[in-house]
Amino acid sequence: MPTMDIFNDDAFTCVSITQALEKVPFQPNLLGSLGIFEPVPVTTDKVGIEKRDGVLSIIQTSERGAPLEDRDVDKRDIRDFRTRRIAKGSTIQAASIQNLRAMGSETELESVQREVMRRYAGPTGILRDVEMTWEFMRLGAIQGIVLDADGTTIYNWFTQWGISAPSAINFALTTAATAVRKKCAQVIRAMQVASKGAWTPTTQVHAICGDTFYDNLVDHADVKATYNNWAAAADLRQDMTYRAFSFGGITFHNYRGADNFSDSGTSGTAAFGVKSTEAKFFPVGAPGVFQVAYSPLESMDYVNTPGMPVYGMIVTDKDRGFWARPEVYSYPLFMCTRPEMLQKATDH
Repeated sequence: MPTMDIFNDDAFTCVSITQALEKVPFQPNLLGSLGIFEPVPVTTDKVGIEKRDGVLSIIQTSERGAPLEDRDVDKRDIRDFRTRRIAKGSTIQAASIQNLRAMGSETELESVQREVMRRYAGPTGILRDVEMTWEFMRLGAIQGIVLDADGTTIYNWFTQWGISAPSAINFALTTAATAVRKKCAQVIRAMQVASKGAWTPTTQVHAICGDTFYDNLVDHADVKATYNNWAAAADLRQDMTYRAFSFGGITFHNYRGADNFSDSGTSGTAAFGVKSTEAKFFPVGAPGVFQVAYSPLESMDYVNTPGMPVYGMIVTDKDRGFWARPEVYSYPLFMCTRPEMLQKATDH
């Protein structure tokens, strides 16, 4: 029968476990699947961000031979921000693995490895909780404010750079006569003006929407009238729940957060979503706007090495051999370097 001593095998070293976790398929989610956060591995627990307030200006004409006007030097602001630790464990008691070996030709090592990886990356494994936390932090970053699980603010990227958050645009979706396409144009123009060089020819605007906003948008007369002239009109007659469609140059997603999300939720999974009557707009394909820095594990195996998204290790009961504890660690910092680009809207 398997014993706790099996965890002394090389297959359960910190390096081996971390390499195994890197091969686990990533759990699909909307913001993660868009790939908008550029990874930035760092070797310390601090990240330095430099912000240049570059301003373009019109040059006053002058007479030939007159002294030239000197260009103002761009103001630079460099600040340090700390990555944050996300960590969780799952204790395996000796009694739970004593009869673990399955029928057939499996070895003790193979069967215990399977149980360990189930604890790590199974449907309810600790890695899934880390991935959910990443998505929660992404959700905050695309709105300019990254929150912790208890609802406290980790970083407000608006206040960090002395920027006022843009006011919500009223899409007036409960009014049939509203020109929704003009509302979309208002969002896109505001985002382009605020981009200060981050906008490229391939940059797109996406929005994550609460249920009521999304339903009112799909059912709005202006949207339906546009789609009726396209072969894609049939799409709007199908079930659009938690799907996406494009209108007015914006891709609108009906965002699915946690199952217990509510508009009044302030912490935990109850705050993991978009309020029903709101939409949040953000750029996709805008270089440098969204980044995620990863610091290394607080272990001698990885000190001063470029950080990786996730690390795993096994901690054992060395005194009694009663238990072993798979643990997973991540040290991310989800950043929005141009929060002035972020826009939001209400449906009425």
